[in-house]
Amino acid sequence: MTTQWQTFPIQFNGGLISSLSPLQHGIQAVGSAAIMQNFEPSLDGGYAKILGYEKLIDTKPTVSTTDVMQALCVVDDDTVIVARGGDYYKGTVSSDTWSSSLATAVDTSFTTVNHQRYNFTGTEKIIFTDGTNFPAIYDVSAGTMTYITTSVSNDAVENASDVALYKSTLFFAVGTELVFTAPYTDTDFTVANGAGSVNVVSPITGLAVYRDQLIIFCVDRILRIVGSSAADFQLITVTEEIGCLEGTTIQEVGGDIVFLAPDGIRTFSSTERIGDFGLDVASKSIRPTVDNLRTTNTHFCSAVIVDKAQYRLFGYNTATQTAASNGILGTKFIDQGGTGFQWATLKGFKAYVTDSFFDGDSEVYVFANEDGYVYKMESGNSRDGSDISAVLETPYMPINDPKVRKTFYKLDLYVEPLGSFNLDVNILLDQNKAGSIQPSQFNFTNAGGDLFFYDDPSSTYGTAKYSVIIDETYANNLVGSGKTVAIRFEDIGTNASFTLDTVVLEFATNDRQ
Repeated sequence: MTTQWQTFPIQFNGGLISSLSPLQHGIQAVGSAAIMQNFEPSLDGGYAKILGYEKLIDTKPTVSTTDVMQALCVVDDDTVIVARGGDYYKGTVSSDTWSSSLATAVDTSFTTVNHQRYNFTGTEKIIFTDGTNFPAIYDVSAGTMTYITTSVSNDAVENASDVALYKSTLFFAVGTELVFTAPYTDTDFTVANGAGSVNVVSPITGLAVYRDQLIIFCVDRILRIVGSSAADFQLITVTEEIGCLEGTTIQEVGGDIVFLAPDGIRTFSSTERIGDFGLDVASKSIRPTVDNLRTTNTHFCSAVIVDKAQYRLFGYNTATQTAASNGILGTKFIDQGGTGFQWATLKGFKAYVTDSFFDGDSEVYVFANEDGYVYKMESGNSRDGSDISAVLETPYMPINDPKVRKTFYKLDLYVEPLGSFNLDVNILLDQNKAGSIQPSQFNFTNAGGDLFFYDDPSSTYGTAKYSVIIDETYANNLVGSGKTVAIRFEDIGTNASFTLDTVVLEFATNDRQ
């Protein structure tokens, strides 16, 4: 009797899910991932291997310290400001050089710095707050930095930890106080001129402007200010049940505000509807992953990759080596609410501070840690020369019946490569239990030959070829049988990015045992 083969297509979609048991996962979310490391859910479909990072400037600021970078601000496409050891430095990308100290803090023990751009008088400035000193102001045109001096009116902003620009007014977070300047000024705190302060009771962890309102994130509550000036500013409570753990995790992505709350990664639009059915936690599907990130790290920072609608949350621990540093990324597929996120994990990105800059044509994403360098994300195919470890593993899928054994004969992979890759593939049967016989590992390779890819360092002028067709379908015969099946893909190296689109298994159903 001829064996009847069947096909089982798996479309890669849904991202990482770590909150389901293995069998439930394989039944409910075929196409999602049980392990998804250094792959990203793509807005164009499938799972893409992430891009790497490289040094933005090949030198370090001339400072004899091993401390972390306390501040990071991209001024323009050729200038970056950092703080380390309590000193601020200006780096120039085109010349790979750093200035001598721009300014030195009175108290150098601060840990993180927030900043805000503004232009009230035709001169672009950036103000920095560190939670310990008076704010420092950088004049972009002059290239100079000065601290706000001590005075009776300015004392209110000493120890300001965050700053935001709202309605042509600078708002400073100082403990439980929200202090704001007179309109169109950065150092006028005179009440008669329109300045003032508001006590929000709970310590402020971060500020964000969102949809014509200033959102105030506290340890255990979230509030907002609406209005246009001191005459009509109103403080409104959003919730007194949920707060934000660290202001460095607050970002706007896909038309929503995202932040790290005690119960996971939340969106502000969801939190605002507490008491309504719209309330949800964006990271509910990866709750164990978020819990692990929180327990293994002592500090967090975040970034948004705008053109990918992607939120990245980086964990930092001084004791963790760069290769083992972990994080989370989420791509937002729906404009509002947390359910529109698909998640994955990051590994090998050790970030303590992050920043980005948009120049009208492209955006630059940077991060830094304790090694003294500033790194540019979304650049190259390696981690500054080291391998990227990209791993994707599907859940254990019963296909049509978890009690019936299937014999697997063939696997077809549909992939969109951007260059050479070397993909190891393993078929895992019956939860990979001890004693179960597993098929041998096999490999899908595309060497790329002399095919030319723009901005690929391996491409050589005069030998590169254009219009070469790259294989997008790969097949391998299988030998193995089991009641459930999972597929594991690994690409460890400095190969170009590629997107896993769909995999198709060919199998036959055996008799019920």
